[in-house]
Amino acid sequence: MLFAIGAAITLAAVMTFGDFLWEVLHLRHRVLTGLAHGALMCLFIGAFVGARQRRVITGLAAGPVIGLIAAGGFYLLAPWLRYSAMFPMWCLFWVLFAMLQEWLGARPRWGDAFARGLAAAVLSGLAFWAISGIWTRHNPGGPDYVRNMWSWTVAFLPGFLCLFALRRPNVA
Repeated sequence: MLFAIGAAITLAAVMTFGDFLWEVLHLRHRVLTGLAHGALMCLFIGAFVGARQRRVITGLAAGPVIGLIAAGGFYLLAPWLRYSAMFPMWCLFWVLFAMLQEWLGARPRWGDAFARGLAAAVLSGLAFWAISGIWTRHNPGGPDYVRNMWSWTVAFLPGFLCLFALRRPNVA
């Protein structure tokens, strides 16, 4: 449980720093910046998953691939689904990380991984929707980075709890 909380807070700090960079560099949402953003965010998630399985390097390598798959899928679906394309890709994102976690373990249990990934997607998706105001209701005085940090923590914590706290260890 503590690992999940630490991962959520660490990723929230990374994402909040990303929010800061988007603001100060006046970055606009484009395919290239979205792909880079997804790959970098998932680099950290891959590191958490890899560290938990004592295979950090493999997690670091796989994380950005998952990020590119999910972000790329979003951009492929967006012409038809618009921002709703985020929902199936959010599910895919968590399921892929749960599958990565199983693959890195000694005795993979794919059904358990799929169930944990779906639980992570649903619970973290609801939390993500609840904090979506950090993008849709902008603060007239500029970003509130304390709010962003808290919001990102809330958004990612359910997913990490599903991946790390609900999982039976299977490392060698």
